[in-house]
Amino acid sequence: MDFLSILSFLGAAIVLTLMPGPDNLFTLAQAIAKGKNAGIFTTLGLCTGLLVHIAAATIGISAVIYQSALAFTVVKYAGAAYLLFLAYKSFREKSSSLNLYNEDSLDYKALYKKGVIMNLLNPKVSLFFLAFFPQFIQYENGNVSMQMLIYGILFLIQALVIFTLISLFAGKVGYFLRKDASLSKKINLIQGALFTLIGLKIAFSQK
Repeated sequence: MDFLSILSFLGAAIVLTLMPGPDNLFTLAQAIAKGKNAGIFTTLGLCTGLLVHIAAATIGISAVIYQSALAFTVVKYAGAAYLLFLAYKSFREKSSSLNLYNEDSLDYKALYKKGVIMNLLNPKVSLFFLAFFPQFIQYENGNVSMQMLIYGILFLIQALVIFTLISLFAGKVGYFLRKDASLSKKINLIQGALFTLIGLKIAFSQK
C-alpha cells in the first residue's frame, strides 16, 4: 500500500459515503427528529456495525453471504422489516410534538442499538466492501487480509466523521423545524417516511 493508493481510496470512500443511502438517511432522520446527539449516538452504532462488516470482509465471511442467495435474502428482509417497524412507530407518534429542550431525556443506549442493528441488517454493506475494497488491493504486496483491514479502518474513520457532520447539520435543521409547533408535529411523519424509504430500498436491493 502506498500513499497514492490510500489517498485514492479515501477520495472514493468519501464520495460514496456522501451518496444518499440507508445509513446516512437513517442518521439524518434521527438527528432531525431528536437532535444532533441522537444522530451522533446513531452514528456510533452504525460504525460499530461497520466493524463487524470489516471483520467479515477481512476473513471472508462476506463472500459466503454473497455466494448464498438464501443468506442474503434473510438478512435483507430482516433489515427491511426492522426499518418498516421503526416507520410504523414513527407514524403512530405523528400527533405528538417534539420537546425542543429535552435531548437529555433521550435513550442514547437505544439509539446506539438501533444504529448497530440497522447496519448489521443491511447486507449491501458487506457486498459493497467485497466490490469496492479489492479495487485498491495491491496483490503483488501480499497480505491481502491486512490490506483489507487497513482500508476498512480508514473507511470507518471517514464514515464516522461524515456521519457526525451530517448529525450536526441535521440537528440544526431539526432545531428550527421544532420551533414551529405545526412543523414539530409533522417531524415524526417525515422520519416515518424516511424509514419507509430506507426499508423499501433494502427490500428491493439486488446482489
